[in-house]
Amino acid sequence: MKKIFTLILGVVSVITVSAQIDPQFSQNMFNKLANNPGFAGSRGDISTSVLHRSQWMGFGENGGSAASTQNFSVDAELPSLFGGVGLNIVNDNIAEFNNLGLQASYAFRTELGVGQIGMGMSVGVYQSGVDGARLKPATDNDPAVPTVNVKGSSLDIGAGVYYNTQDVYIGISSSHMTEPTIEWSEGSSINTIDLKRHYFLISGYYYEINSTLSLNPSIYLKSDGATSQLDINTNVIYNNKLWGGVSYRLDEGIILLAGMNVNEDLRFGLGYDVTIINPMTNSIEFMLGYNFKIKTNEAVSKYKNPRFL
Repeated sequence: MKKIFTLILGVVSVITVSAQIDPQFSQNMFNKLANNPGFAGSRGDISTSVLHRSQWMGFGENGGSAASTQNFSVDAELPSLFGGVGLNIVNDNIAEFNNLGLQASYAFRTELGVGQIGMGMSVGVYQSGVDGARLKPATDNDPAVPTVNVKGSSLDIGAGVYYNTQDVYIGISSSHMTEPTIEWSEGSSINTIDLKRHYFLISGYYYEINSTLSLNPSIYLKSDGATSQLDINTNVIYNNKLWGGVSYRLDEGIILLAGMNVNEDLRFGLGYDVTIINPMTNSIEFMLGYNFKIKTNEAVSKYKNPRFL
């Protein structure tokens, strides 16, 4: 596996690396803040979410995964600021490469019709690096291939709009809006990474079949303007306690989802990607979420509803 990524590095990093792709999550309905700062504060509680993803298991060294990604997010409503704030951290490891993103978000929230709308922005830092000491270039002393651990960082800005009622949500957002450039330097050799602007569309619907069963279909679309990824999902929720479902990822395969609300505040979930179309191996993802209640004397707004997973 190392030879494959070394070859990729040699081909694409001579001067510039382009089309940087944000990591994907199969349980995207649990971490909306990762892609849309307009989501901040929409639940009314202090909401936290932790996800771990091992992608393409058995494809890495010693039978490990080819990529490992972690995501932590927390957001809270702050009525004194007329909206909500959030923090999102993503750590993405692909062979000898490491990407770290940290964004702080603010969303202005107001009522709109029977629901509420949040208009938000995120400001943070995106850091990218590679451990050159672990690389094995085809040509010795290749100036385009670093020999030590090199890193670079840049300011990163995103924006998004998120609207929800009791039964419907929809969000449109963009990351890396200024398309920043990150430089790696070792001596006189300088390599750059151009972060491409990404666009996201999320939407979901809650439909109650009867007093114990409900459906929660959703879609997730990600694009950098050149390539796109589309997930179409349906989860079945039993007694607002257990859920299971299936997602179809275009040009890749299916995703099996399952989880449980342990109580009103704690939940966990599991996602298993089954690759059907391309030759890559399967992936697995774990999620843990917890909501800290905010004590308030204000009446609960009709559009703040924890139905959505």
